[in-house]
Parts: sequence; C-alpha cells; structure tokens
Amino acid sequence: MSFQDPQPLDLKSYIREIPDFPKPGILFYDISTLIRSPDAWQVATARLARAIAAWQPDMLAGIESRGFLTAAPLALRLGCGFTMLRKPGKLPGKTISLKYGLEYGEDELHIQADAIKPGQRVVVLDDLLATGGTLAASVDLLRKVGAEVVGASVLIELADLKGRDKLDVPLNALMTYDE
Repeated sequence: MSFQDPQPLDLKSYIREIPDFPKPGILFYDISTLIRSPDAWQVATARLARAIAAWQPDMLAGIESRGFLTAAPLALRLGCGFTMLRKPGKLPGKTISLKYGLEYGEDELHIQADAIKPGQRVVVLDDLLATGGTLAASVDLLRKVGAEVVGASVLIELADLKGRDKLDVPLNALMTYDE
C-alpha cells in the first residue's frame, strides 16, 4: 500500500479561518473546507497514514467529534481498529471515564470498557491541538483501560498555545500555525 502524495498540495490553502468563532477573540480553523475537497482530503489522509503507520498501531482512537473524521478512514486505510472517545451518555454499554480540567472548567471523556485489549498499541487522533488538555486526558484514559499509547496525531497544531508540552507521547501535526 502506497502513502505517497498524488501531487504536491498546500493543505493550509484548504483551511478556512473564521474570526470571532465561537466567541470574540478566537480565530477558528475550519477543516470542513479541507474535507469537502476530494483531492485535499486524499492528500491529507495519505500524509496522516504515512506518519501513523510508522507507530504500528493496532487501534486508532478518535476524540469526539472531529477526531472521528480522521481516525475512522485512517483505521480502514491502515487495517487497524477504531474506537471512540466520547462525552458522557453517548456510548452504549459499560464505559470507563476520566474527568479532566480545562482552562475554563472541567470536562469528561468516556470509552467503552471492552474497546481496548490490554497492551494494544493505540494512536489517538483529533482535528486540532490547542492547549492540550483534551488530548492529554485522552492519553490518560486510554492508559487507564490498558492501552499502550504510541502516539497522537492532529490535522492542525496551534504551536503558540504549547499544547504539545502537555503530551508525553510523540505527536504528528499535519499543519502548524503560530498565532
């Protein structure tokens, strides 16, 4: 299976910047313009697959909800499993949870109790890394259920917010912005 880019492509040109969303002072990086372009989405997933394949994962874990957009097709492409990290009340059956602090309060993530076999190699994915709280909590939750978290991957990293510093696993960022 080849993970070579079909053509050189500047993926940042497919990211729409929306000022003052979801609140004043925030610059939102909208990936919907990337994923609706078949060429850009193929290139993005090929680049992500190449980076993630090097970690030899058994399972990809997507963080609700935009992490699902990258993790599910990459799991199919890489021939590994996919599991979801979700907000409370969204997963059926028994779940394991982790509460974590954010700069503006507290949040909680859940995973199905039987989603990961102890020792499975897992890569966690999200669309964007900002302050790192959610991604770091995802790593902690996956370890809580017995995963060997071998890496994390995002489409976009906001480098000035230093979220990478909260992670103790290798991080692959497809695009980096300095705000």
